[in-house]
Amino acid sequence: MGGLRCLIFIPTYNEAENVEALYRRIQTLGLEADYLFLDDNSPDGTGQIIERLVTENPRVHVVHRRGKLGIGSAHRDGIRWAHQHAYQVLVTLDCDFTHSPELIPEFLQCSSEYDVVVGSRYINQNSLEGWSALRKLLTTVGHFLTRKLLRMPLDATGAFRVYRLDRIPEGVFDAVYSSSYSFFFESLYVLWLNQYRIKEIPISLPARTYGHSKMAWRDAAYSASLLVYLFAKTLINRRAFLYAEPFVPTADISKSQIEASWDAYWLSKKEPGGLIYELFAAFYRHFIIRPALDHFVGLHFAPGSKILHAGCGGGEVDINVARKYSVSALDISVPALSLYRMYNGRGSEVIHGSVFDIPAGDGVYDGVYNAGVMEHFTAEEIKRALDEFHRVLKPEGKILLFWPPAYGVTVRFLAAVHYVLHNFLKKDVKLHPEEITHVWSRGQVKEYLSNSGFVLDQFSFGIRDLFTQVAIVGRKAAIVPRPELLPNQPRPRRQQTTTEVS
Repeated sequence: MGGLRCLIFIPTYNEAENVEALYRRIQTLGLEADYLFLDDNSPDGTGQIIERLVTENPRVHVVHRRGKLGIGSAHRDGIRWAHQHAYQVLVTLDCDFTHSPELIPEFLQCSSEYDVVVGSRYINQNSLEGWSALRKLLTTVGHFLTRKLLRMPLDATGAFRVYRLDRIPEGVFDAVYSSSYSFFFESLYVLWLNQYRIKEIPISLPARTYGHSKMAWRDAAYSASLLVYLFAKTLINRRAFLYAEPFVPTADISKSQIEASWDAYWLSKKEPGGLIYELFAAFYRHFIIRPALDHFVGLHFAPGSKILHAGCGGGEVDINVARKYSVSALDISVPALSLYRMYNGRGSEVIHGSVFDIPAGDGVYDGVYNAGVMEHFTAEEIKRALDEFHRVLKPEGKILLFWPPAYGVTVRFLAAVHYVLHNFLKKDVKLHPEEITHVWSRGQVKEYLSNSGFVLDQFSFGIRDLFTQVAIVGRKAAIVPRPELLPNQPRPRRQQTTTEVS
């Protein structure tokens, strides 16, 4: 491999009859490679056999996990371990002799030109000879669905692969949810969408004679649901699968409990129910909030204006606005800022900071906006945030806040969903951090704004966003200084005045 560090990764569970035999057979190939076995606490003594191999050869390594955590999570951990130990080439294969180790040199040779090499069971005929009818059916149906739903012309469900880790950043795999068998087609789909070069090599899989399949029916059901999810998410938000280098903050910032909870939100990997919620959220951001934001920003800000998105989150709603305006994206969550870069490109200005202490000078922005932020703050925190918005705005600058009312559709819907989860399904699940302060009336909002030096310009609640949020526009009030009286100048007679508030 031209001096590249190569690791052969083999996950194990109850492979006592195979693990040493496979290791010895690979060794006969004379490869310049290290070995990593990852054992899920096999009750048949597989782990002890691997420990003996470790003592025999310093190039053999083992990771013991507490139990059977899923084949997909095993491969994810193996990829992470290889990255962390600076391996440039990673070979993965099963331990039950389903994958012929004699093909490893051919895989490695192809990896000099390709980023991923995968074994394909569908290039040669009769590659599944001897398989049971049920196993053939499951494999064929899985292959058919990945081709039709994902439009991916590859054998995506096999574990026999080579990854060029010197070309594939570890963060690419962060977009993968699955910890079971569906990890294989999901991870290959992410790599394919990111346009990594993938090469298929024909392989034949013999009937399983060295063990038994560990795939359960629930794995097949989950795989089917995940395929549907990936299909729908691609239609709604294909960009979510694309990789961008993560944002690295220059300094740590202390966080409130709510702000810290957003890190967990953006980092979370959700199970099937959560995936459904994410699809709804992606649809909502893409087809409801983004058009509403485009409309109100276009209504109140001139093209090219310097605008701060205070609490930008992942930035899916900014895609159109960022093309027409000079947008600076501020968020307390580093994972959110990494997502923002993914959606809006590395040319976007992202700022790690709090809306309560914005790292910017006075009067530098023409406008400030956010969506789905203010409801997570207490009244005191709202005052602090609005004071900061006032400080960084230019004279006559504006704020645009999308703030859900207590009577809004999404507020009522999510309240009903949480009620069902907690009271009927007995699941302590929060789909997002707590919403503390909703909009109740125009007067309430007007008071919030005036307390921080803003005049309410617009209060809009209607069909444009399907009655989910109130669009609030506040203008930084002009401060007219009182004229200083010259010495011996008579005081003007006091007159009754009227101030008009638009």
